[in-house]
Amino acid sequence: MASLSAIRGVFAQRNARIFYSGSVTCWTGSWMQRVATDWLAWELTHSVLWVSVIAFCNLAPSVVISPLAGAVADRIDRVRLTVASQFVAAGQAAILVTLILTGLIRVEFIAALSAFNGMAETFAQPARQCLLPGLVPRAYLPGAVALNSLTYNVARFIGPALSGPMIAAWGVVPPIACNCLAFLFASLTMYLLRLDPAIRLGHRSTHSVFYDAAEGIRYVARHPGIGPLMLFAAAVGVMLRSVPEMLPPYVADLFGRDARGLATLASTMGCAALVGGTLVAIRGRMGGLTRIAVYAGLVLALATACFVGTHHFAIGVACVAVMGAATTMHGISIQTLLQNSASAAMVGRVLSLWGMITRAAPAMGALAYGVSAEFLGLQLPVLIGCLLCVLAWLRAKARLPRMAPILEGSETLA
Repeated sequence: MASLSAIRGVFAQRNARIFYSGSVTCWTGSWMQRVATDWLAWELTHSVLWVSVIAFCNLAPSVVISPLAGAVADRIDRVRLTVASQFVAAGQAAILVTLILTGLIRVEFIAALSAFNGMAETFAQPARQCLLPGLVPRAYLPGAVALNSLTYNVARFIGPALSGPMIAAWGVVPPIACNCLAFLFASLTMYLLRLDPAIRLGHRSTHSVFYDAAEGIRYVARHPGIGPLMLFAAAVGVMLRSVPEMLPPYVADLFGRDARGLATLASTMGCAALVGGTLVAIRGRMGGLTRIAVYAGLVLALATACFVGTHHFAIGVACVAVMGAATTMHGISIQTLLQNSASAAMVGRVLSLWGMITRAAPAMGALAYGVSAEFLGLQLPVLIGCLLCVLAWLRAKARLPRMAPILEGSETLA
């Protein structure tokens, strides 16, 4: 992993400064819009199911698209793919603002635009991550990977902190408009990067995109380290990471708070995630990272159960803080292990499948919890999910002695 000196070394690189300034800007805008659209959907419908549908529509496209997006990112100009995807994200924000200002907005339109945004982000994710080796010298790559996650969590803190007061004062239009401008800025900065053509253009393939996508899935499924780790991450994504995707019903029904309460929870989670990610990033070694990834899942399960089991807002804030830290420690650890253990020819496809888990799994979980909440309430379905995730953790814990050497590099595959 990255030490503090390695992180400083990353920021000393011109390409890295440009890349991360664009990243933190567009992700801040994305979180501002996410808080705004969730709150708008809740105001329009007062339905837990509809809030979960919005989250599902934003995240679910990656189920189908992610394997293809990874194969595409492995073979074409990754800068152009990123720019095109980010322009689509800016466009959907502009359309959403127009619909709100003209009074034509409906929750169905929010869902459709969220789906378009999800498609764009699904293509952008592997393309951006494949550019990381071209930003810095190889010795600083672990720092670049860690900072990629840390900038996301900086945005996860800043975005809701800005969006909540904006919504309370002026409504949902300003944060969504900020998201449009943020993605336009991030797109323009991509053209300032000076990258080795081998990093920017990927590798030509003699096979179809569908064949390459299927080959990536087979590679992950057969890998004795990556396969079990991804399976555990999928369980965590469905049963635990879905809860933060549908915060408005918990804010309103469990805690009796308004948009400022939503901003408090979302910002607290983002701030704690930044702290947790920094702690992982400065460890300075790969050894033990698999254990961190697995045990962070257990901590997340326990904190999530406490969050949905209380009506006290202060306790909820504390639980959300633990959830944020555990989520980021889990995610950064897994992403770094994947970068370390995947073969060079497969890294784009492996990372796209990781992107699918981080997006599609929470979407499926949010939809399942939203449907269940209509019959069982907000709390019971999530508590059952937390119990199931603890069972998945027990299985992952049993596999740790075999997984860790392969993922951390102390054992090579035959």
